[in-house]
Amino acid sequence: MPVQHEQILQGKLAIEFKTVSKMVEIYCFAHHGTEKAVCASCAELLNYAQKRLDRCPYGQEKPTCNRCPIHCYKREPKEQMRVVMRYSGPRMLFSHPILAIRHLLHEKQRIPVRIKSNASNRHQRKKSD
Repeated sequence: MPVQHEQILQGKLAIEFKTVSKMVEIYCFAHHGTEKAVCASCAELLNYAQKRLDRCPYGQEKPTCNRCPIHCYKREPKEQMRVVMRYSGPRMLFSHPILAIRHLLHEKQRIPVRIKSNASNRHQRKKSD
């Protein structure tokens, strides 16, 4: 089942999603016997990851998930993604070296100060009115 994603993610978030997509493909092809497209459960995990990236309060300054102070994944998808990344991470160096190295460098960057959400900004504006 091919995964269809809206083209919402741009810039660094799009690159991060591409990296996650390749990691899920590597895992799915090895563990679920698929060859050209990921299985339904992996497609569901990718759709969930895209939604989480799209809603990240850090936006384009998002740190890697393992270093992020905000835990936006629910328990089950978080565990699924951890298993996928643990398997796929080392293999990414052979199949997608540029994405893998970019991800490793991204992990070393500082975590930005948390950006306030739109809801808290609206609340502050109402107080000042």
